[in-house]
Amino acid sequence: MKKATAVIAGAGPAGLTAALELLRGGEVHPLVFEMDDCVGGISRTVCHNGNRMDIGGHRFFSKSDWVMGWWQSILPVAREESGPVSLTYQRQSRPLRVTRRATDSQDDVMLVRRRISRIYYLRRFFSYPIRLNWATLRNLGPGRAARIAFSYLRARAFPIRPERSLEDFLINRFGRELYSTFFRDYTEKVWGRPCSRISPEWGAQRIKGLSVSRALLHAFKQVLPRRGGDVSQRGTETSLIERFLYPKYGPGHMWQRVAEQVEERGGEVRLNHRVERLLLRQGRISQVEVLDRRSGERRRVDCDYFISTMPVKELVEQVDPPPSPAVRRVAGGLEYRDFIAVGLLVPRLKPEGQGRRGDRLIPDNWIYIQDQGVRLGRVQIFNNWSPHLVEDPDQVWLGLEYFCRQGDELWNLDDQQMVALAVDELRRIELLECDVPVLDQHIQRVPKAYPGYFGTYGEFEVIRRWADSVPNLFLVGRNGMHRYNNQDHSMLTARAAVDAIYGSADKSAIWDVNVGDDYHEEASVGES
Repeated sequence: MKKATAVIAGAGPAGLTAALELLRGGEVHPLVFEMDDCVGGISRTVCHNGNRMDIGGHRFFSKSDWVMGWWQSILPVAREESGPVSLTYQRQSRPLRVTRRATDSQDDVMLVRRRISRIYYLRRFFSYPIRLNWATLRNLGPGRAARIAFSYLRARAFPIRPERSLEDFLINRFGRELYSTFFRDYTEKVWGRPCSRISPEWGAQRIKGLSVSRALLHAFKQVLPRRGGDVSQRGTETSLIERFLYPKYGPGHMWQRVAEQVEERGGEVRLNHRVERLLLRQGRISQVEVLDRRSGERRRVDCDYFISTMPVKELVEQVDPPPSPAVRRVAGGLEYRDFIAVGLLVPRLKPEGQGRRGDRLIPDNWIYIQDQGVRLGRVQIFNNWSPHLVEDPDQVWLGLEYFCRQGDELWNLDDQQMVALAVDELRRIELLECDVPVLDQHIQRVPKAYPGYFGTYGEFEVIRRWADSVPNLFLVGRNGMHRYNNQDHSMLTARAAVDAIYGSADKSAIWDVNVGDDYHEEASVGES
């Protein structure tokens, strides 16, 4: 008997997770169309002259045991680091049992990495999350430290009600002084608009569990004796974790292996294919029109289910016949934030005051640049994510991150202008000495990297009601749901969609992922 076909738009974490889970169920054939020439979406690894870029910085960490085990079923933890990291779980449907194991390949592994990220402000490094220790107080100075303390106490005593903006959300949790010192400038670089004009829902999804009190409790725990090396760090807020798993060759390493498993099991992953039209007949998506970007050929594909990770704005534009004017208006008003990563290869970074002159590196995975004088938002040090991302271990491979909008001044700079800006700003904030040469560079532009919590986002429920009314249409992932999901959240939405297809859940389970704190704190097997 012929299997049902699920057409999946996008071969990122959500799309490939859905494909593999459908195959594990055994009843639906997945056909994945990816418009780019590689898999992974924003979680891909970009290779340039032997050096690899993780264009977004992807920590492989989740509070979901299912996700942690799923990753390790693809890439087990390296033998020398496997310890008590792996998890064992049993799935009620499509069972998959994972235990601690080594791999025959020394390359197809996950490494256990130490997480260090700091804020660079006033030409000084501050721990992130902020710790009330002597180094922080010295860097801030007694006056600013006192203002932060009084401002926090005032915010706790007289919170802003109701919270109408992200600014209100952050002030209520950190106080106005701490917000303006460490949160405002970076956040406004990311989104390109004042925090007072961004929905508080962004904070509710991204930093809902982080607060001064929790950061202090976490700091206190760090002085207590530690128990082993369990990377699950159960009970720790995501923003506070200290260890994470990481594929040896970057996040794309994971998703390339998943794509290979999909094809080995009989599924299909077709690169350079763009979904351009969805035929809605008798209330269901019956066919999908696809463009082969290399040959220019168009063809129609029958589908029983359609799983979309494409931007919602594009999805609605492609439906034939089109949805109601209200749905089209809300979709047309959704906004996005785009992203440029500048890879720079240098012999060394400027050492910190306490470092040795011979040091090439500082220890961070990434550094948040809290400086109004530059457009640079964040710096990644790829050597510290995995030493295997860098071809020559005696060189430093950096990723400088700029947030912009397609068509604006920054987006329209050519590659040489973009490199010149990045090098100049790195030297102006004194992270790179003026006499240090740039040995190589690479520019990676990423459109629609961040779904915006402004524009018509406040009316998104109109789109959700329409999408849920089409029984074989499933919206998953970051852009598919216009929600700032992490990688693990996107995987969980894909799993929920597959459960709905196989009849063990409904669509509401997809939208429930990454909404309440229960997801982060729930310890039961098969959590969502």
